[in-house]
Amino acid sequence: MTNFNNTHTGAFYVAACIILWSLIPSFAKFAQNTLDQHQYMFYSSTVSFITLLCISIYQKKAGEVFSYSIKTLSLLLLLGFLNFLYYLLLYLGYKEANGLEVLVIQYLWPIFIVVLSLILLKEKLSKNKVLSVLIGFTGVTIVITKGNIHQLDFSNLNILLIVMIGTFSFALFSVLSKTIKVNLTNSVMIYFLAASIYSYISINTFSRMTFPLPNDWISIIINGVFLNGISYLFWIKALKQMDASQVAPYIFITPIISASLLILIFNEPILPVYYIGLILVIISGILNTKFSRHRRQQ
Repeated sequence: MTNFNNTHTGAFYVAACIILWSLIPSFAKFAQNTLDQHQYMFYSSTVSFITLLCISIYQKKAGEVFSYSIKTLSLLLLLGFLNFLYYLLLYLGYKEANGLEVLVIQYLWPIFIVVLSLILLKEKLSKNKVLSVLIGFTGVTIVITKGNIHQLDFSNLNILLIVMIGTFSFALFSVLSKTIKVNLTNSVMIYFLAASIYSYISINTFSRMTFPLPNDWISIIINGVFLNGISYLFWIKALKQMDASQVAPYIFITPIISASLLILIFNEPILPVYYIGLILVIISGILNTKFSRHRRQQ
């Protein structure tokens, strides 16, 4: 009975993550009508930090931060930078490029995690991993070339490559975060504190400080409180209630919902190759998860 309840509780958290994360592209485009990616990142990260600080205080865990070693704090700040870079470049992509193209590049992170695990975690290379990576990169290549490799559209290629760097940063963040042993809420709180500091520096270097309009605050607060901040906690709670091999495949429902919202709300131009690329990236992630589960059962 306990396992049954845990599974249903975990399924609730997974469903919450899918719904929240699928809204990120749409809210990013809404808020960036008047804000650039540096400004949006700063305000969103600050709201996320304040939200998690309040949760940490409520849990009576905030004081633990002062007992962390310099090494632990340094690693948390490094991970915060990787998280900051991911969102900053992702927001740039949704502001400047076709949302569906960016969406496909965004969901390369499971594939990059496989590659980084080989290098950093010394996992063995298998034919199944190679197949997963090849399928994923094929999907991305189809989107970037719009199905015709001889007629590359360079108008947004630079932006898509920048988004890919951000996606790689998130994959590196995910792999390195496995070494963190401190309280979950505190670690995520520090990530967004670091992101707030880094984005404040980026505003003063590449942009200018400006106060958001009332309509912008709606997107900023929803994104900062729910789409980023609390969704991180839901994701970890889901992993604690269910086996990771059960949880991960369902996350690939997210880009499908996101793509549908972008088309419905923003009338994004649709090319059949976008669907092909999106399906290949999703298949790649699901295959990688199934391969990982199969290895654990052996």
